[in-house]
Amino acid sequence: MFSRLNRNLKIFCLKRFIIHHSKESMRPSSDMAAFRAEFAKSKHVVVLTGAGISAESGVPTFRGAGGFWRKWQATELATPEAFSQNPSLVWEFYHYRRQVMLSKEPNAAHVAIAECEARLAKEGRRLVVITQNIDELHARAGSKNVIELHGSLFKVRCSNCGEVTVNKDNPICQALSGKGAPDPEAVDARIPVDQLPRCKVGGCGGLLRPHVVWFGEQLDDRVLSQTTDELHKCDICLVIGTSSVVYPAAMFAPELAMRGITVAEFNVEETPATQSFGYHFQGLCGSTIPQAVAP
Repeated sequence: MFSRLNRNLKIFCLKRFIIHHSKESMRPSSDMAAFRAEFAKSKHVVVLTGAGISAESGVPTFRGAGGFWRKWQATELATPEAFSQNPSLVWEFYHYRRQVMLSKEPNAAHVAIAECEARLAKEGRRLVVITQNIDELHARAGSKNVIELHGSLFKVRCSNCGEVTVNKDNPICQALSGKGAPDPEAVDARIPVDQLPRCKVGGCGGLLRPHVVWFGEQLDDRVLSQTTDELHKCDICLVIGTSSVVYPAAMFAPELAMRGITVAEFNVEETPATQSFGYHFQGLCGSTIPQAVAP
């Protein structure tokens, strides 16, 4: 209870900080040369990424106008309650998302971040990606230091024994083959529970679920601990393609700014947190990021 109260108090304070800066502060700089000069001095870089960076690879965000799968938005399907009530429908949704990712590739921003990480490592410096995305595009681009806040489309967790395993089977079970069409007129498959993905560890046989953090669930304690450690060591932060409205991730960059850490936002539009940051670069991440982190 006390940890929840402390978190809520921190969110309240950070929101006040953001509002204050929105009213009182100068606009953030868009001077790329100045940012690159600061970046060149950094020793521990944290890159926070959200749906915007993957959208440039054609990955659906399921947010805002038109963000539907059939007649549902992600907030209606990506919940423990939805899975409990209709696991077949939820698995159709995630099967579709897994299928979509087979045709998507990392874009220039993903690649630039991965190449920068490798280059900095040779110089005794560290770059870590903390992503809200579940598509694994950072890893596919070559990034090694990746913290997946919300899990991965290609990991599953047993609802019985709790075992987490990598699963890139296509389809993940035979009953989902050819299912998951996003058309609003598509008929729900209504797959029997015993034909949905099942745990193969030690003959468990429990119902599998996507290993992702659903709405209403808490972040994994180990993941949150890793994240906190990286943020504590950070001396410069890039915020890429995030809406700055999903908590607790929305707290991370403003909290760094409160500590006096340089924070640069890269987005196609301003966010509620923009005015609290030192830099804001508006435009497609595939254009701005390669320039920002180039040698």
